[in-house]
Amino acid sequence: MQADIEALLAQGCHAAPAVTALTVQNTVNVSDFRVLDREWVLAQANAVLGDSEVAAVKLGMLGSTAMVDTVVELLQAHPHLPVVCDPVLRAGGGGSLGKDEVGYAMRERLLPLSLIATPNLPEARILAELPEGTADECAEKLLPFIKHLLITGGHGDEHEVHNRLYSRDGTHQTFTCQRLPGSYHGSGCTLASALAGRIAQGEGLVSAVQSALNYTWRTLRDAEQLGQGQFVPRRLPLDFCS
Repeated sequence: MQADIEALLAQGCHAAPAVTALTVQNTVNVSDFRVLDREWVLAQANAVLGDSEVAAVKLGMLGSTAMVDTVVELLQAHPHLPVVCDPVLRAGGGGSLGKDEVGYAMRERLLPLSLIATPNLPEARILAELPEGTADECAEKLLPFIKHLLITGGHGDEHEVHNRLYSRDGTHQTFTCQRLPGSYHGSGCTLASALAGRIAQGEGLVSAVQSALNYTWRTLRDAEQLGQGQFVPRRLPLDFCS
């Protein structure tokens, strides 16, 4: 949630969060989580939706099929909202953030309501049920469910990072960037929130993807190792934090 808020602020947006789950985590890994009651999540979201003009929705960790159903209900009541779905199924340290059926529920019920999903390759494999699938193979399996799919390449083994944008109309673009050393805590959240922020500001999808990828790379370049695990992206400039 902290990553989401900081990334949205950096895009000139106001974040209005609804918390779906609480985690026990540090820079090393997520060791436990608890999904909140459906009624609490509905109350949080409806309080925001009834008060403000929402320009975009970013989804993160849901943690259970019941929470997937709760979010589906909310989105069906507001079909005009562009949705960026970050299918948070594994923590950066490797810990599971939901049982395997959560990925299936997201694919079948949530992706069709979303404009774009932003899985990394391990998450795309879970969604596509292809344990050894390539990005292209996962995209072929998932595009019947969603209009656009951005499979990030941080987990790949190429010399550069290859972030692949697939669209249902058959178009395919690859955005490359320098691979940085180390691993990063919250890089996926940073990217998805930055993308939602660019869409909320009215930027076209392909341009918004490029802007969000460029912003995320800079946050990783300037990251700090604050604990004993992954580096933490610097999402706000120093003068913003002072």
